[in-house]
Amino acid sequence: MDEQPDRVPENRVPGSGGSGAGLDRRAELSEFLRTRRARLKPQDVGLPSYGRHRRVPGLRREELAQLAGVSVAYYTRLEQGNGRNVSAEVLDSIARALRLTDAEHAHLMHLAKPKQQRRKPAARAQQVRPGLRQLLDSMETVPAYVAGRRSDILAWNRMAAALFGDWGRLPAQERNWARLVFLNPDYRELFVDWDRKASDMVSYLRMDAGCHPDDPRLSSLVGELSVKSEEFRRLWATHDVKEKSHGVKRMRHPLVGELALSFETFRMVDDADQSLVTYHAEPGSPSAEALRLLASWGTDAAVPLTR
Repeated sequence: MDEQPDRVPENRVPGSGGSGAGLDRRAELSEFLRTRRARLKPQDVGLPSYGRHRRVPGLRREELAQLAGVSVAYYTRLEQGNGRNVSAEVLDSIARALRLTDAEHAHLMHLAKPKQQRRKPAARAQQVRPGLRQLLDSMETVPAYVAGRRSDILAWNRMAAALFGDWGRLPAQERNWARLVFLNPDYRELFVDWDRKASDMVSYLRMDAGCHPDDPRLSSLVGELSVKSEEFRRLWATHDVKEKSHGVKRMRHPLVGELALSFETFRMVDDADQSLVTYHAEPGSPSAEALRLLASWGTDAAVPLTR
């Protein structure tokens, strides 16, 4: 018999645990496993596809349990959010059965076996080391910024302002990549492939949520974006996760036109919640010439952002 599809409570803000309450880790674990199972078909994992009228998308729980080498009852408890006492070995088996990426595997571990962390004062803001700020300022031809928890933009250099807009004109609360991408119309124009940027942004935020499910500011951000942006709400419900690493972004700058820039992400050893992100162009390319023009114009190239 096919299992009954899970029912999601109506009028529930996706991923939100309520005002100031943080995210519900058990619900996050349950929905993550369910969505990863739903994307696999029996033929994807070498199982016969019996029955023409499967009532749930993807693998059934008993099929996933068979692949992972655990009992159906055990896996069902885990998918219901009860990850207490589950071993790392069992999680590894389930990750292999679900064909999780490295980032998804890490996200599963964060949700099922969260590390005990001392709570930091809620009002304490993240601080960027003076030496790191000096490094940013010294990178005169390279757009660079430091990102923190919840995709907050903590520090940036002159070239980043010229490329992305004058973040210094925004209130501190609005210096956040997720808010900018989903709520600021300038960024729909800036990123040529806005849909991909938006998808990546939500995946990064999901990864952060797995590491810090008790963060009330993160819960508040997710709730706000879910209410104000239908695109965010749809993407958040997919439970996709990704680590920001490296790649290429195509942008359409109002002063210098289109650019194809490679980005690199460097996570800080002394604070894993902070990353230095840099952008550069292929030498001799039109994008390199566009960056050179932005550098020569200096602060005049920093376009004010729509509020």
